[in-house]
Amino acid sequence: MIKSKWIVAFILSLFVMPVASAQSVKAIKFDELEKMLKRDDDTLRIVNFWATWCAPCVKELPYFERLNSTYKTEKIRVILVSMDYFSDLNSKLKPFVAKNKIRSKVVLLNEPELESWVDKLTPEWPGAVPMTLILNNQKKLRHFIEKPLNETELNLLVKQYKQ
Repeated sequence: MIKSKWIVAFILSLFVMPVASAQSVKAIKFDELEKMLKRDDDTLRIVNFWATWCAPCVKELPYFERLNSTYKTEKIRVILVSMDYFSDLNSKLKPFVAKNKIRSKVVLLNEPELESWVDKLTPEWPGAVPMTLILNNQKKLRHFIEKPLNETELNLLVKQYKQ
């Protein structure tokens, strides 16, 4: 009896451990995102708007992950803003982040009505993903990219703006 309990506990730990060790993904409202992006410091923020159901978004995520790893000791932050449905947070987004071992900061923007916030963020953006913003508030830098990026393009943009 005791031996079978240990076996069951061990098997359960194999399924629970990866989820428990994954980073937390928090659902936020636009005002929280806005505060995150408007910090008055000399940090270059690379903010990618994406979704698990968007094939071009998923394809470019490893580029942002490598960027995050490459510049982890510099004033460069990668923020991945998921546009998935709030109802998919636990069933799709968190497992996706864990399975793909995403280490960049991931938040789910819990704002289903684009019209209520998109113009405040970037008026020229119609809301399609993927979309990337490159920001540095002290340098008054705001670069908007409304297309999927390849790794070379992303690295060139960061090198251009990190100076």
